[in-house]
Amino acid sequence: MLSDKLSIKPGDTFALERTFTEADVKTFTEISGDRGEHHLQHDAKGRLMLQGLLTATLATQFGGSIDYLASEMTFRFHRPAFAGDTIRCDGVCDAARDEPGRRYYEFSFSMKNQVGKEVLTGTVNGMVLT
Repeated sequence: MLSDKLSIKPGDTFALERTFTEADVKTFTEISGDRGEHHLQHDAKGRLMLQGLLTATLATQFGGSIDYLASEMTFRFHRPAFAGDTIRCDGVCDAARDEPGRRYYEFSFSMKNQVGKEVLTGTVNGMVLT
């Protein structure tokens, strides 16, 4: 995990992993108001689908760890993730530049489920204050 927010350079990587639970889905439903039926009812296989932005919280968890202020985020949702899935987020710093009082970063990331299937990809641009 990248730790020093000012020494990150292009090519540096990070990884996070989390197993999402039904309680996570229910809490996120209350916080976000995303009450799509597929997040409230189990599917034919007995699974409860995660909200896409709940899955994306792995990327925001990384941002929080370095005091990152995002200015732009893009997500592409490839397939659903479900409560009980373990999602791994692998990210890379694509660009870094300094300006007075701040350091700008661009990151890209890919999230895969426990069987290696890509569920989400994205990019984030923003800065840390120096």
